[in-house]
Amino acid sequence: MDFATIFFILVGALSVGAAVGVVTSKIAVHSALFLLVHFATLAILYVTLNAQFLAAAQVIIYAGGIVILILFVIMLIGSGPMETRAAYRSWVPYTGLALGVLMLAGISLTVLQMPSAPINPEANQGGVPLVVGLTLYSQNILLVELTAVLLLVALIGALLLARRPKTEESSVSGLRS
Repeated sequence: MDFATIFFILVGALSVGAAVGVVTSKIAVHSALFLLVHFATLAILYVTLNAQFLAAAQVIIYAGGIVILILFVIMLIGSGPMETRAAYRSWVPYTGLALGVLMLAGISLTVLQMPSAPINPEANQGGVPLVVGLTLYSQNILLVELTAVLLLVALIGALLLARRPKTEESSVSGLRS
């Protein structure tokens, strides 16, 4: 194995480790910092794959904008250890599992139906935006739409997690005023 392959494997393992840290961390600030590390390692992987435009977009948009926005929100609403047990209705986990299986089936079907065209390394041209845009929005439009649906589901999930449960005191004080 050459140095480039070993470097790619090590950075990929660091990226996967940071992604696991995002999901398993119980402190929101730590989760956001793991997300920052994950985005940075993805940018490094993009550079090793000769996609400099995607690496720059990853750093500017995601690491520079989204993670900072998440940290500002955490600072505004406060952070503490997140409670892992929530009082869900009995059907909510099963609905989430069914929707996840449905999305996995849709992605699998899309991947199986994709044409196996030979890879042309000159078509990438270092990640030129025009080539990336034409490839994304002509050949891979279904994947872009599935990503949009995934982001919508994540937004709704974040809204549900951020909603505070009603307590008896707040409902009683609301009736008196």
